[in-house]
Amino acid sequence: MRHLLKSFTATLLCLACLHAQAQNFPEKPVRFVVPYAPGGPTDIIARLLSQKLTESWKQPVVVDNRPGGSGNVGTAQVAKSAPDGYTVLINTSSVAVNTSLFTNAGYNLEKELIGVSNVANSPNVIVASTSLTSKNLKDAIEASRSGNLSYASPGTGTTPHLSAEYLFKVLAKTNVLHVPYKGAGPAINAALTGEVQFASVAMPAAVPLIRSGKLHGLALTSSKRNAALPDVPTVAESGFTGFEDYTWVGVFVPAGTPKAIVSKINADIETLIQQPSVKEQLALLGFDPVGGSPDSFARYIKVEMTKWAAVVRDTDVKVE
Repeated sequence: MRHLLKSFTATLLCLACLHAQAQNFPEKPVRFVVPYAPGGPTDIIARLLSQKLTESWKQPVVVDNRPGGSGNVGTAQVAKSAPDGYTVLINTSSVAVNTSLFTNAGYNLEKELIGVSNVANSPNVIVASTSLTSKNLKDAIEASRSGNLSYASPGTGTTPHLSAEYLFKVLAKTNVLHVPYKGAGPAINAALTGEVQFASVAMPAAVPLIRSGKLHGLALTSSKRNAALPDVPTVAESGFTGFEDYTWVGVFVPAGTPKAIVSKINADIETLIQQPSVKEQLALLGFDPVGGSPDSFARYIKVEMTKWAAVVRDTDVKVE
């Protein structure tokens, strides 16, 4: 009986210690690892979060860009880090793609990382060079049947790439050539200069160019139109019903991170993304805040992994 009492007391003390640890978190600088080069949507959102959380946490939150391996290098580094909440991964939906695209991504998403928060998402968009007369998706697809046309993406295995590959080759059964670039900026520039006829990118990179008329906005991959581009229809509206894909940005920590710390980071991000100023900045990027609990994010990640595994299989995409 005395042994059980001591064990129970020790458990209570441990729980109290963990609670206090979470209440005081963070007590030193926090590192946000972005597994991509600076300037992309993931990096921009990471810097927005780091700025706001630095203010609320009263501790520096530093963005550390670790590009390479389609995001796998930085992601693997976080997966192997100490599970104390001080090394945080800011990654995009490609983390759910890479589990099926790569034989060995360098980490196990379900076993080595905890999804803390699905911060925001944005549809992908198919755009066309103004050198093409096609100003809608149906006409563009018909044009692609009669010529050697190509499309740019931010890279092999990104959700913009897989969205376009599934649309052009599986649904529309055309043979548009995929040309991978290193990021959304170079992919968009390729369409602007006429190196390719189409590009598929996350919406933020394309919004100002579509608005200015420098590119034709053919279709969004969301379920409904987006306020940033109200005149651009969805893929579903263009005749491919049920088509819906997003680029999302989420926050992860290493598996084993105390639940109380996970909950605190989640709650603080949830509060942050509901602030009108943050919503406005996300909207300017073409993103909508998502939020939700770690459990709901975990369920969503499983759905995404299953969906993208099927797309990788159906399109027979290979890492180049």
